[in-house]
Amino acid sequence: MIMQHLEEAASYIRRQVPEVPEIGIILGSGLGNLTRELEGVTSISYKDIPHFPVSTVEGHEGKLILGRLKGKNVAVLSGRFHFYEGYTPQQVVFPIRVMSVLGVHTLLISNAAGGMNPQFRVGDLMIIRDHISLFVHNPLVGPNEPRLGTRFPDMSEPYSLDLIRQAKAIAGKAGIAIHEGVYCGVTGPTFETRAEYRLLHLVGGDAVGMSTVQEVIAAVHAGMRVFALSVITDLGIRDEANTITHQEVLEAAAAAEPKLTEIFSGLVAALGGVAAGTL
Repeated sequence: MIMQHLEEAASYIRRQVPEVPEIGIILGSGLGNLTRELEGVTSISYKDIPHFPVSTVEGHEGKLILGRLKGKNVAVLSGRFHFYEGYTPQQVVFPIRVMSVLGVHTLLISNAAGGMNPQFRVGDLMIIRDHISLFVHNPLVGPNEPRLGTRFPDMSEPYSLDLIRQAKAIAGKAGIAIHEGVYCGVTGPTFETRAEYRLLHLVGGDAVGMSTVQEVIAAVHAGMRVFALSVITDLGIRDEANTITHQEVLEAAAAAEPKLTEIFSGLVAALGGVAAGTL
């Protein structure tokens, strides 16, 4: 059934845009302006795509946008889906699997995250070099569909070291300060307690967020290369007077967005043709 649903969604998208997308991009909370850089844009509302979930979170536009960026065909998810919205893990990753069916071989992901590393400041960018996913439901639980990927995918390098190297070079050339770190995925929708921030930092986390991990697992399962970048939009609750709101997260993400756009655009320009994943 899952393959039938994926093919129906992909077929609908192909009827709107015949070009095969090479690169997928996921834009997180408050990070939707990259789409302004695209040429030859076709925008499809999620509600019109068969079997697609519908984004319900402020700051997530809810459209699949296809076009050309730096001469490459891209498919951009302007708005993502979260476990805390009531979707199953399989629904959360459905768009990533549709991208794979369409021919996407590389996935670039952005998110807004809370900083736990004491060196971080609001507005900083952090390249995700690894993640801790013990707190979220794995989207591969259940029967495995061999056409999507192997039963036991290797996760020793979920984030492409080559893409990380290229991104660091792009950031350095543009004069953009950038960190690397470990991202902890949690379910949300509550922001973390003080004790939870301390725990997550103690186990090796530099930033924490409510997305990304399930998407990355599905992308690696499908044979995609992955690069992910967090915008540090808050620094956690460090004293009694400091609280966090979603509006503040959106504002911090919007302020940092030009730097993210610079790096993503540079990566797309640098990417050459790569064989698609397992589908």
